Amino acid sequence: MPGENLTRIEAQERRAIVDTHSYDVQLDLTRGDEVFASRTVVTFAATEGASTFIDLIARTVHAITLNGRSLDPAAVFADSRIALDDLAAENELVVEADCEYTNTGEGLHRFVDPVDGEVYLYSQFEVPDSRRMYTVFEQPDLKAAFTFSVTAPARWKVVSNSPTPEPVVVSDDTARWDFPATPRISSYITALVAGPYEATYSELTSADGRVIPLGVFARKSLWQYLDADYVFEKTRQGFAYFEEKFGFPYPFAKYDQLFVPEFNAGAMENAGAVTFTETYVFRSKVTDAVKERRVVTILHELAHMWFGDLVTMKWWNDLWLNESFAEWASTIATAEATEWEAAWTTFNAMEKTWAYRQDQLPSTHPVVAEINDLEDVQVNFDGITYAKGGSVLKQLAAWVGIEQFFAGVAAYFQKHQWSNTEVGDLLVELEATSGRDLGDWAKKWLETAGVNTLTPLIEEGADGTITRFAIVQTAPADYPTIRPHRLGVGFYSVTESGSLERVHRVEIDVDGDRTEVAELRGIRRPDLVLLNDDDLAYAKIRLDERSLATAIAHLKDISDPLARSLVWGAAWDQTRDAEASATDYLDLVLQNIGSETESTTVRTTLGQLQLAANSYVAPETRDAARERVADGLWELAQKAEAGSDSQLQFVTAFASAASTPAHAETVRALRDGDTTLEGLEIDTDLSWQLLVSLASAGVVTAADINEARAADNTAKGGEFAAMAKASLPSHAAKQEAWDSLIERADAPNTIVRSTASGFTNPTTVDVLADFVEPYFAMLLPIWESRSYQIAQYLIVGLYPAALANKALRDATRQWLSQNADAAPALRRLVGENLAGVERALAVQERDAQ
Repeated sequence: MPGENLTRIEAQERRAIVDTHSYDVQLDLTRGDEVFASRTVVTFAATEGASTFIDLIARTVHAITLNGRSLDPAAVFADSRIALDDLAAENELVVEADCEYTNTGEGLHRFVDPVDGEVYLYSQFEVPDSRRMYTVFEQPDLKAAFTFSVTAPARWKVVSNSPTPEPVVVSDDTARWDFPATPRISSYITALVAGPYEATYSELTSADGRVIPLGVFARKSLWQYLDADYVFEKTRQGFAYFEEKFGFPYPFAKYDQLFVPEFNAGAMENAGAVTFTETYVFRSKVTDAVKERRVVTILHELAHMWFGDLVTMKWWNDLWLNESFAEWASTIATAEATEWEAAWTTFNAMEKTWAYRQDQLPSTHPVVAEINDLEDVQVNFDGITYAKGGSVLKQLAAWVGIEQFFAGVAAYFQKHQWSNTEVGDLLVELEATSGRDLGDWAKKWLETAGVNTLTPLIEEGADGTITRFAIVQTAPADYPTIRPHRLGVGFYSVTESGSLERVHRVEIDVDGDRTEVAELRGIRRPDLVLLNDDDLAYAKIRLDERSLATAIAHLKDISDPLARSLVWGAAWDQTRDAEASATDYLDLVLQNIGSETESTTVRTTLGQLQLAANSYVAPETRDAARERVADGLWELAQKAEAGSDSQLQFVTAFASAASTPAHAETVRALRDGDTTLEGLEIDTDLSWQLLVSLASAGVVTAADINEARAADNTAKGGEFAAMAKASLPSHAAKQEAWDSLIERADAPNTIVRSTASGFTNPTTVDVLADFVEPYFAMLLPIWESRSYQIAQYLIVGLYPAALANKALRDATRQWLSQNADAAPALRRLVGENLAGVERALAVQERDAQ
């Protein structure tokens, strides 16, 4: 990625010189399969006589005119920058170029639907990729009004940030859409979506009385599966909730939601034109976890219309505040405004698990991260930015009071609308509404890294009553901050009916290394003590020995799903930290997961179960552990309620865990219909998942996969087929998959991702040792030659983590030692890979004891 970086210092220096007014962008999408014409007129103020640069990634620059003066592209355009010298107080720059379509999900992505040959386009610009479509000062604090004019096939739909105008006929089969100007926004939230999309429309009335047009879009071959009415319903619920709580009407003129192909993320908050992954268009049965996640994502992007789009960070070090706020706001809105009332349980099971894992990597960073350049921010779309930040905001809302929190947010929107801010600007408003000084809180929670661990210290008398109860707080040696927490302590005991019920709870402030809890003295010691009951705090919690034993025997008997989620999380943390054996964790899951009712908790826990079996148990017992896990999952699938969410989850987890010829035969019989489970339909996607399992077992061939691909000639079918072929266990199949990704660079992003996933299938771990040396040999060339998104997929996705052995650890350490001068973002990705292996080795050693 040479020549495409931008440092924070450069951005600050440019901002000191330049103030942007407007962009007039003319695009011609009728120039063929590879490039489109891009003509940009930029008006901006500047320090007279100064020099700076503007950003553009293009195949060819035809003409550059600055204030009527023609500039030679060969002289001023290089490394994604156009040099601008001798600026006037007011300037007009005109750039005419041919820009390239991508297949990486960055810039203007071009997709050809294999079903019908139709072409679909969509833009994805966060972080630095609007420069792939037009000439731009690519930094968030140079806001401007954007006017787009797009020439495209007349039968297409064309969508941008402003309401879609009536097209102007250019020729028999070509039209032009001249969009009205946007408000002042940042370039990374501008958007263009074009193609023969199907659409349906509705509207709602905003809090200020405006009628807001709504649209839902998807490509033709998926349209039959899109439940647009449900999407509109959740959108209306979100609008009503946010407009009331934020005290500010929706800031844009319309709201379109577009489900687009080959999307890298869950969604993107383009102003008034949100793009979503097609994973949220359900052509086959999906779990409740996925359904709920779609609702949270819909509301996450809607929250961004205020937090991120109306008010935007000055620089990417405050990216966390955009994403954390949207994460927190979407969860509370989901819990309070939709039918998914247990959204905070989902948040604990999914987001907090992610946050705790990220916060224990060597690459952990403060919530307010040091972002020195664009490469830094690319790798900081992580569990700190989203999930830890969301957890910290939840705690902050409890700390200042929820009403005061929303009042401060409303004041923040009023004061800073259409401008750029830093985190301190929000804290000022929260201090004003709550009367609290947040300086010390911000230092400890936002400016330091790491997660604290809270452990109960319990002493009891001969009669079973507690004589001493204290909470011990520790911090990692590298990040020794001891923080204040507001948390609950729950006592749970087994009742005569066999349920595990809360019998006592206190809510306290915890600070310092040890906090004595005098009010718990004299109370009978319960069967299970749960720190952070109701999940108010951000901290790992420990279960004492008696509580852990109770959890293994009775976790399924806890009636409160949030309490269960906390216990699941505590048990997993102790396992990952090598304080409890991985084998015991397998016991805990297999004995209790069959009764878990929360879909996301099941989904998260099953993933952790397989990681434990594949990488955390002692190597000498791994084969037996994997066999036991697969046997247990199949037994759970057979016992699950017919047609239930858990039945589907257990079947897919079993297929993924299958490790013996007997397991493969069960998978085959299930796929072929020789074995049936009442209520389970082997639909298209489930059939593919079973085929991937059979491929990894080596009982089907590439020809079998091609046959399935021919029967499902869709983009999704192509992804599954790529995964299945890469899952074949022979060295030849692995080499073919490797070459398709490393020796060639033509695969689109979703095929890259799917192929890498199949390549590292844990069932085929033995052959992965052959690719350790090639893996490290490809790192620098791939980083230097591919786009960031593709490089990340390859560097993380092809790492043979399933080996989880000392040889892989040593090879990774050696590469890091020998490549100390490699790009920091690349070293971070490799370092995170190493951390996973080092943790696995520590847990294996504990499990062998």
